[in-house]
Amino acid sequence: MSGIKVFAPASIGNIGVGFDIMGAAINNPGDEIVVKKGAAPGLTIDKIFGDHGRLSKEVEKNTAGKSALALMKYLGKEEEPISFEIYKKMPFSSGLGSSAASAVAGAFAINEYFKRPLSKPELLPFAMEGEKLASGAFHADNVGPSLLGGILLFEYNSLYYQRLYSPEGLTLVVIHPQIEILTSEARAILKSEISLKSHVEQSANLGLFITGLMKGDFECIGRGLKDIIIEPQRSKLIPFFEDVKKSAIDSGALGCSISGAGPSMFAIAQNTFTAERICNAMVEIFSKNKIQTTSYISPINNEGAILL
Repeated sequence: MSGIKVFAPASIGNIGVGFDIMGAAINNPGDEIVVKKGAAPGLTIDKIFGDHGRLSKEVEKNTAGKSALALMKYLGKEEEPISFEIYKKMPFSSGLGSSAASAVAGAFAINEYFKRPLSKPELLPFAMEGEKLASGAFHADNVGPSLLGGILLFEYNSLYYQRLYSPEGLTLVVIHPQIEILTSEARAILKSEISLKSHVEQSANLGLFITGLMKGDFECIGRGLKDIIIEPQRSKLIPFFEDVKKSAIDSGALGCSISGAGPSMFAIAQNTFTAERICNAMVEIFSKNKIQTTSYISPINNEGAILL
């Protein structure tokens, strides 16, 4: 094969009320990898674009390389000459699953190159090898949606998942302020224990959110999308968080919270018209406070990783 290109999309981890167990894929941004026959045995990463020199070309130290190599070993293809060109089109430490997209793209590229010996769901454990390298934790709330698309709910500390229904019209608004929050930093500030009251309230919110999705009940979705555990702790890391969130709700958002570990924020709208209004309102708050942003409006991406 002369070469192929694959794409793995960004994702919203946690979706507020589903810490480490729920995530959703969006259409853009995402990472791309060109895979082709290499000049020497084994996998090599020849070029990386868009990383500003931050990523290693050493396969074992690269998120995409790690997941790709894990799959190659499983397939007995580790000596096949394969070359990667990685196009990093996602911001680092953005809360949009940047490392997960790279990990997914690496495994998906190898599977496509060898004419799909495995199904998409079977690629999950290999993509997780790359994600674990980057995050040091085992949770698939970003990797799963980036690979498989949709809104996914995972069993805790497991790769068992269920795909949740996304109602027609449901639209995601994502605002990425140009600040950087390391996932390790955002995780370090979290309390290790919560009260029984908080557990019960959050459980009810998660149940309402999932029920709202499955029934296509937007009121129920809005009632459930209230994170009372993680958001109050992490929101302090995002400048003007409360003002931005209020602007989203006042503009018609069903709910608004932190995407992954932040600093990106997401809001859920019933349709694209409302989503545009919400997006403009959220961006305006950041802009008035001299913080540049990048915004994305997207339906749920139900495809996940694709061959371009």
